[in-house]
Amino acid sequence: MTIQLPAFRLLLAISAGLILTGLPSPSRAQNIVVMVNGDPITDFDIEQRSKLDQLTTQKTPSRQEVINELIDDKVKTKEGKKYGVDPGVSDINQSYEGMAQRMRITPEQLTKSLESKGVRPETLKGRMKAEMVWTSLVRGRYKERLQVGERDVAQAVQAQTGDKLQIEGTEYKMQPIVLIVPRGSSAAFLETRKKEAETYRARVGSCEEANSLFRSTPNATIRDTVTKTTAELPEALRKVLDDTPIGHLTAPEMTKNGIEMVVLCSRKPTMIDTPKKREVREKMYQEKYEKTQKAYLDELRKAAMIEYRNHR
Repeated sequence: MTIQLPAFRLLLAISAGLILTGLPSPSRAQNIVVMVNGDPITDFDIEQRSKLDQLTTQKTPSRQEVINELIDDKVKTKEGKKYGVDPGVSDINQSYEGMAQRMRITPEQLTKSLESKGVRPETLKGRMKAEMVWTSLVRGRYKERLQVGERDVAQAVQAQTGDKLQIEGTEYKMQPIVLIVPRGSSAAFLETRKKEAETYRARVGSCEEANSLFRSTPNATIRDTVTKTTAELPEALRKVLDDTPIGHLTAPEMTKNGIEMVVLCSRKPTMIDTPKKREVREKMYQEKYEKTQKAYLDELRKAAMIEYRNHR
């Protein structure tokens, strides 16, 4: 069971301009194939998921595999509602936009790419919703069971490689700052905001000054302190922070939120987990997650009312 939708595979498929062949034309016939707890799965649902699966995995799933996936989705979303885990339209759209952003395209381009392959965006969003619900349910209900003990991680690392568990790194404390630029703003307005950002950079010499300035500046916001270590930051950002004097702002960068900068509050040596230790911990967590979610899903499917109709 995949926890996160494989966006990179979807990107590869779309970028390659795959032409899906051998799949039925998008019939709108709503012939009910399976009822799951009173909720129907139709031929059209199966056809749509088949196309999406082929696009994301580069493999052609069997009809029964697709039906099982759709049954799982129905079971997951029903269980989610039972516990009040029911993402709204805005949550799903935000996740959809996030996927497009990671693929370096717009949501509209993602929609057009899907539609050109005969996949409705609602099909992808439905799959995303089921996985969002399920991840939240499993992690929420079985939080303690999923915990990975530091002693277990250490023993696993020592048994595998005998490597050190920690190495020297750096801890950064910083506060993100945003100068708001409304959508549709003119190039002249944007240029003015960029000049303002540079003016602020020249003025600010400490986190205290930054808080005092940006908490009283209209159309600007300063967020709470964020603490990150070397292990948690990409190399490019680490270099920027290493080159920024304590108390000063990083160079302004245009994002969808506006013009963003970071004020560096402190930078100090610390001990961080080695890459091997992080890898082992993540693998142990994944193994626990997979085992837990499978048992949970098996239990729900046994209790579900699943009725096949006109199955072929």
